[in-house]
Amino acid sequence: MSTLHRNPPFRAEHLGSLKRPQDLLDARYKEGKSTSELKPFEDTAIKDIVKTQTDLGFRGISDGEYRRHMFWGTFWPALDGMEEVNDPPIDTFRKYVPDIAAFMETGHKPGESVYCVGKIKHTGKSTYVEQVEYLKTLVPKERWGDIKLTVTAPNWYHLRYIDGKAYPKDVYANDKEYFADIAKAYQVELDILYKAGLRNVQFDDPNLAYFCSEKMLQGWKTDTNNTVTADELLDLYIDLYNDCVSAAPADMHVGIHLCRGNFVGSRHFSEGGYDRIATKLFTTLNMHTYYLEYDTPRAGGFEPLAHLPKNKNVILGVITSKFPEMEDKEEMKERIFQAADVMAKGQGESRGEALRRLGVSPQCGFASHAEGNLIDIEGMRKKLGLVRAIADEVWPGEP
Repeated sequence: MSTLHRNPPFRAEHLGSLKRPQDLLDARYKEGKSTSELKPFEDTAIKDIVKTQTDLGFRGISDGEYRRHMFWGTFWPALDGMEEVNDPPIDTFRKYVPDIAAFMETGHKPGESVYCVGKIKHTGKSTYVEQVEYLKTLVPKERWGDIKLTVTAPNWYHLRYIDGKAYPKDVYANDKEYFADIAKAYQVELDILYKAGLRNVQFDDPNLAYFCSEKMLQGWKTDTNNTVTADELLDLYIDLYNDCVSAAPADMHVGIHLCRGNFVGSRHFSEGGYDRIATKLFTTLNMHTYYLEYDTPRAGGFEPLAHLPKNKNVILGVITSKFPEMEDKEEMKERIFQAADVMAKGQGESRGEALRRLGVSPQCGFASHAEGNLIDIEGMRKKLGLVRAIADEVWPGEP
C-alpha cells in the first residue's frame, strides 16, 4: 500500500471503539481493579491494538477506547457543575428517546447518568489528553496528526432528560444559556487537545440520528412538557456544535459520527433515513466529515448525500460491526459508486470528483460499551481487513 501523505479523513476508516481483549475485561470487571491497577493491562492492550491497526493499513489510529467503560469516556463528570449519578431516577428521562426506550423495552434502565447541578465550567484539566499522549508514544512523530480521538456529543446529557430536568432553573434560565457554557467547555477541551498535538477529532453523536426516527418525533409531539418543536431543538443542537468548534484551528479535522446505537446483543436504537435532516445537517453544521451508518436499510438510501457540499466528506459505514457475517466486497464497492453518483449529480461534479470526498468504514464501533458487540476479535480483524481491501480497490494507493 502507498505511503502517500493525506490528512484526515482517510479512505479506510473505523469508528474508534474496538473489541477489548478478555484479560482487560476480566481485570476491569471480574477482578475489579482500580484505575491505577488497570493501567498496565490497558497499556499492553493499546500497544497490541495499535499494531493491529497499523498492520491492517489504517492511518486514523485510535486506542480502541480501551481506557473507557463506555464510548463517552469521562469528559462530562470532570466538568465543574456536572455530577455523575448512579441509579438515576427514571422519571427524569424522556422514555420515547430511542436509547432510553431500548433500555426500557429490554427490562433495563440507565445505570448511571450525569446531571447539571451548577454552573458548567471546564477545570482546565482534560480527561482525554492522556489518551492522546500515550498514543503519541506508539506512533512515529510524523504520524501524530493521524491519531483519532473520539469525543462525546455536547448534547448527550440534554435530549435524554424531560424538559426542565437537564439543569436547575435557578442555574440556567433556558437552553441557550446552558449550551453557551457547554460550548465554552468544549472550546477549552479542543484547545488542550490541539496543544497536545491532536489534529483528528470525531464526535460520537446518537442524538442527531434520533431526529430521523418517526417514533421519537411522534413521542416528542405528544409530550406536553416540551416547549420547543423537534425541528427547533435540532437547530439549537447544530448551533451548539458550531459554537463548540468555532475556535478550533483550521488544521484540526473535526468529524461527526451519527450513531444509531450499540446495545446489548448488538441492538441498534434508532431507524429512519437521513432525508429529513440532510439539508440542515450537511449545509449548516460546521463539520469537515460525516461518518454515516449505511449497513442496513434502516438508514434509508443515499439520496440525501446529494446535499453534501463540495467542501465536505462522507465516510460510508456499509460494513456492519454488529455481526460476524462478512459482506460481499464487490457489492460494497458498487454501493460506494452509487453514493458517489448521487453526490456527483447533486453537486454537478464527476463520479471521480465525488469519490475524492468519500471513504469506507464499519457503520459503528465494535465496542461502544466495554463488553462489545456479538463479534469476536478475529471477526473484527476480518471486518477491518475487508474495509481496507475495499478502499485499496476503489482508491488504489491511497491511505
